[in-house]
Amino acid sequence: MQPHAKSPPSALLASLVFAAALIGAPDALARSSDRNQPMDIAADQQTGSLDESTPTVLSGNVSITQGTLNVSAARAVINSRGGAISRVVLTGGPARLKQQLDDGTPMSAAASNIDYNLGTEVVTFTGNVVIQQPRGTLSGARVVYNMRTGNVSSGNDGNGQVKMRIMPRNAGAAPVETPTDGD
Repeated sequence: MQPHAKSPPSALLASLVFAAALIGAPDALARSSDRNQPMDIAADQQTGSLDESTPTVLSGNVSITQGTLNVSAARAVINSRGGAISRVVLTGGPARLKQQLDDGTPMSAAASNIDYNLGTEVVTFTGNVVIQQPRGTLSGARVVYNMRTGNVSSGNDGNGQVKMRIMPRNAGAAPVETPTDGD
């Protein structure tokens, strides 16, 4: 990973903001100043090549912090093309992202798999997806967000429902409900 390359976690989390907008904060943006902060990465192991012939793979207790952004995952696979990050895949039991938005609102997301294709600007969350901010939650088995078009689609391929909870503007934080196998 090159220090001057586009920051995959910040770019990924910026795309997660769609969920915050979807559940009641239409003007929310990921903390824009985080992209200008140093990124600290820790993992039990890192492998990759300098010539982009193989992805950079971080495994075991992956932790990425940049400003207010905190990412934890069992594994992160980072693909590069032409000196820039082209795709980031976070996996875990679950992979977790937390960040404070520009308006100070906290936002978090968790899923078994978070796949961000920077070329197509599509983020796909799969496996027990839970996206939360104080105004509400979105949960389900799969959520796909196209950053170019703003289109959000979610569904469970016949295995339950997508669930949303939108809190009234004057209410406190929404409790996190973890989907069960029957949901």
